[in-house]
Amino acid sequence: MTRVSMAERAKLAGFMMHCGLRKLLVQMNRRPVLPWPLVRSKADRLVISPQDLRTADATRATEVYAGRFVFAGKVVICDARSPFEIASPSDEWAAALLGFGWLRHLRAAESGITRANARALVDEWINLQGTLDPIAWRPDVTARRIMSWLSQATLVLHDADLQFYRRFLRSLGKQVRYLRRSVADAQDGMPRFQAVIALTYAALCISSQLRHVRAATKKLVEEIDRQVLLDGGHISRNPEALTELLLDLLPLRQAFTARNIPPPPQLFSAIDRMMPMLRFFRHGDGTFALFNGSGPMVQDTLMTVLAYDDARGTPVANAAYSGYQRLEAGDALVIADAGAPPPISVSAEAHAGCLSFEFSSGLDRIVVNCGMPAIGREVWRQVARATAAHSTVTFNDSSSCRFVESASIKRFLGATPMLDGPSKIDVTREERGGAVALRASHDGYAARYGIIHERDFVLPADGERLDGEDRFTAASGGELPADGPDGFVVRFHLHPAIKANRLSDGRGAVLMLPSKDVWTFNAYEHQVEIEESVFLAGREGPRRTVQIVIYGNARVSPRVQWSFAHVTPAVAAARRAAQEEPELPL
Repeated sequence: MTRVSMAERAKLAGFMMHCGLRKLLVQMNRRPVLPWPLVRSKADRLVISPQDLRTADATRATEVYAGRFVFAGKVVICDARSPFEIASPSDEWAAALLGFGWLRHLRAAESGITRANARALVDEWINLQGTLDPIAWRPDVTARRIMSWLSQATLVLHDADLQFYRRFLRSLGKQVRYLRRSVADAQDGMPRFQAVIALTYAALCISSQLRHVRAATKKLVEEIDRQVLLDGGHISRNPEALTELLLDLLPLRQAFTARNIPPPPQLFSAIDRMMPMLRFFRHGDGTFALFNGSGPMVQDTLMTVLAYDDARGTPVANAAYSGYQRLEAGDALVIADAGAPPPISVSAEAHAGCLSFEFSSGLDRIVVNCGMPAIGREVWRQVARATAAHSTVTFNDSSSCRFVESASIKRFLGATPMLDGPSKIDVTREERGGAVALRASHDGYAARYGIIHERDFVLPADGERLDGEDRFTAASGGELPADGPDGFVVRFHLHPAIKANRLSDGRGAVLMLPSKDVWTFNAYEHQVEIEESVFLAGREGPRRTVQIVIYGNARVSPRVQWSFAHVTPAVAAARRAAQEEPELPL
């Protein structure tokens, strides 16, 4: 790393010590003195099997039966060998295989062949790799496997003989006991949350585990209180985390009811808060806004989760705890990131996108962030996390947040946490007569360049335009520094479905939407360029797109005005009549 402050060094050192202790405890748990406890409970039977809400594809069962395993963009053909004996092409592929989430595809096919195939594959893992495989016994993978085996138990155990039934339960009991020992050592954030959920599943579903319900419920409540924010967002600030958690929490709520055990009130409260936040991040076409690690969303999965939202509450406009703002008027929608980075322990997926935004009109997404791909995330991770991959301002080709750069530290941590970022973010919101005005600022560039970035949005009541302004002020007050680097770039990444053409005067662009609507972009006093970009969150993988770019120097141009306007006959006539530059009403 270069030019790391003492505060940053101390912050990183403390985090590394915590991670080192966690790794040591994980290693000790993987190699206990006695692999089985001297007194162990008898996992005599399964009482209930929770529902799996994740989307299943029956055609995938044919591939699995043929020995063709496709996970994380990698294809492995087994050729009559066990998939658990084959070298994994990537850690992502191995985690998907060993998490057994693919059992739901076999259940969707629902035939004697798929049931026998599922049982044979589970038995192979028990016999071949139910030992000390490092990925198989990662807490997050163990948790996913426990939940998969429990939710697909009717598939695996249908017509099974007593001997397999007992082997299955013995293995399941061993995994639960291991996870109970190592749950505190799981990576913070989603992995630890899902490990706690898995333990609660096991306590409710396995008869001999019922005595652990109280302890598991206590841990569940602790993680809910810590990780689900008051407005329903997740502590990681990743919108995608909401869907993943709800896919597990909704069946868990049903499992409590099935065992005639009252669910903790915190579980109901968390679900009730998270549902409106799902709607908060949705554009008109049903897709999710792309912030802090979110990628392409499977629409069937999202609709399945939303079907459980009995209240169907209107999403909040000001998600202050999560650090997001939603501006909506007419058919137009703006979702903006106006929050600080998450804590370092849950920042491995966080992006440097402060004051970035996404803009849509009706079913058409216009301005987006690059997002994250569904597969091959490691290849794109650092590019996607940079400020330049977001629709906001960068200074001197740097990001508003700083990430760990040392390769050795990355290897040790197994992730790239965010070292620092904006610490002071001011947000002012005003709504009047259906119009919405938002002003926000952050100090992510203050320490390095002495500059504060301020951004204004104004969305009128009819939603026919979006006015914006970026301002660059001195962090110390007064004038900007007389010297030093001050080059800025204002970026507006466009959705791949948008066709953009630069205007002849070089100060704007015409945007053709898939709906055939036409919008214009105007930069007024500044020249714009249309450059290549990449939309990483495409359903079929990364896609080429373009971005509107404005270059400048803060001391020369401390203020950049811009606007998007819907071109209708009425708007065109009003423009010809006005012939003047609009002023922001803030």
